[in-house]
Amino acid sequence: MFNDIFSSIISNGTFSGSEFLIATIMAFVCGLIIAGSYMIKNRYSKSFVTTLVLLPAIVELVIILVNGNIGTGVAVAGAFSLVRFRSAPGRGQEITGIFLAMATGLAAGMGYVWIALLFALIVSGINLLLNVMRFGTENKGIRMLKIMVPENLDYEDRFEETFRKYLKEYTYDDVRLTNMGSLYKITMSVVLKEQVSSKELLDELRTQNGNLDISLGRMTEAQDAL
Repeated sequence: MFNDIFSSIISNGTFSGSEFLIATIMAFVCGLIIAGSYMIKNRYSKSFVTTLVLLPAIVELVIILVNGNIGTGVAVAGAFSLVRFRSAPGRGQEITGIFLAMATGLAAGMGYVWIALLFALIVSGINLLLNVMRFGTENKGIRMLKIMVPENLDYEDRFEETFRKYLKEYTYDDVRLTNMGSLYKITMSVVLKEQVSSKELLDELRTQNGNLDISLGRMTEAQDAL
């Protein structure tokens, strides 16, 4: 009985109407599971979660139609490769969801409907557990400090005393010239000391950089993109 889970309902590349219906329904179920787990503890759009629901069934139909036909399969693979050039890069979680939806659709299209369902449940469950546990979440104490300084200012020594006074940790992430080379834009990762006022830090820094732009905020998620 258990071994039946790992067998295909489609044999020799031919399928009946009932087998097609079962594979399609299972693909939609897998899509709902993947989309539902993604919607928990993740930022999402209606368009993206709808895509996660529909994508397994679309892939399932393609695979079930080209099953056993190598020429058609190569042509379809070439057509799908064009989608990459029409897509903007996404976050790691989004790309994982897309690949999971495609994998379950592939399994359903080949007739391994129970493997598709089991795989969707396992991976979605693990993904949900990691999100709930906040696995890999950065230290929320890390802030991004951006300082604009004139080109003739020795920024490497100018702010050190202030940094030691207000910051527990700080690293220079990026230094670049801007405004036609007349200004330096310094980007840093910093951790404020406890009971330190960010207003006092900014007030002291602006007296040292000629009252140019300074910003202090949370770290962005740019590193999450693949």
